[in-house]
Amino acid sequence: METMGEYLDSQDQNFQSPRRGEVVTGTVVSKSKDGILVDIGSKSEGIIPDSDLAGLDPDYLESIQIGNEIPVYVVRPDSPDGAVVLSLRRGAAEKEWQTLGDLFKNGEIFEGKVIGRNKGGLIVGFEGVRGFVPLSQIASLSQASTNGTVEDRLEEMVGKTIWLKIIEMNRRQNRLILSERLALHNWRRQQKERLVHEIEAGQIIRGKVSSLCDFGAFVDLGGADGLVPLSELSWGRVKHPKEVLQVGDEVETYVLNVDQDTKRIALSLRRAQPSPWDSINDRYQVGQLVSATVTKLTKFGAFARLSDGLEGLVHISELEDRRIGHPKEVIKEGDDLTLKIISIDPQRQRLGLSLKQAQEVLGRWQGMMETVVSPGNPSTGDAVPEPEPE
Repeated sequence: METMGEYLDSQDQNFQSPRRGEVVTGTVVSKSKDGILVDIGSKSEGIIPDSDLAGLDPDYLESIQIGNEIPVYVVRPDSPDGAVVLSLRRGAAEKEWQTLGDLFKNGEIFEGKVIGRNKGGLIVGFEGVRGFVPLSQIASLSQASTNGTVEDRLEEMVGKTIWLKIIEMNRRQNRLILSERLALHNWRRQQKERLVHEIEAGQIIRGKVSSLCDFGAFVDLGGADGLVPLSELSWGRVKHPKEVLQVGDEVETYVLNVDQDTKRIALSLRRAQPSPWDSINDRYQVGQLVSATVTKLTKFGAFARLSDGLEGLVHISELEDRRIGHPKEVIKEGDDLTLKIISIDPQRQRLGLSLKQAQEVLGRWQGMMETVVSPGNPSTGDAVPEPEPE
């Protein structure tokens, strides 16, 4: 049988001797105003003094409960009273540096909260670690308020969470340089890879207009942009996307095509909406007078857009009674006209209009109105007096 001394020696060997500067995981034994008592597997329990807790996030401290496992930094392995002095602040920081090191090594992106700013950029806080985002690496700076100075726009970002990627890290110098621009670039690339494999032609997807150009509009589908060609913006004729869209508009889009090789997505706005040609006979009829705006002149006539976006053709022969060589002799683009519908063909999506016939109808109406208001008109209640016999 082993002696009591031998038993105690064997128990001592089961305890670990902490070393200064080591980061270990301990179990919270108790909490008091003097600090937090932690079991780290040594002969005596470790103490996190109250002075080390000052300045830490109150929510984080509140979340630490008895029985929780927490990372701690060994400040003094042997204090005069026999307790091991620990630091929660430095333990969290060392643990965070390890996590950040893995992120840096793998080139991963992650989220961080902006806790401050200076003239050079933004300050991002982690558990006991601070990183810096230079002005040149802040992608969302241009997305903040367009008014005010750069300092004002940086101030608007304090308190917000942004995507980040580490571009420089030096633990010894406590140096951590971050980039939002590279993080967003990587994030969008990942999102695009995901989207081009998930979406299919024929789907309806909601997005936000990100930019306008002469040949169409780009719509952000949530990390990847799709192009809406000019011809697919509206059922009517559009010269430039700004006629129907603004940057920031939220729109429903119809997926025309997804090219897996080039990662390009073709979209349509008009096909996401019911075709006005499907119900044209419910809204218009031959002989009806309508208001329209001239959108384009050609040698054979003029195109005019109705209020609901439908376009019709006024053939050159329907502009005037006399023969003319070109529509510009009579009208110009942008003119607002009253036209008469002379034909409707929903299948071929064609609408025939006439200016001269509309003017004839308006002329007859004008004549009728003049008759109505003339003296002695029966409609006024006065009979036209017969001539007196001589």
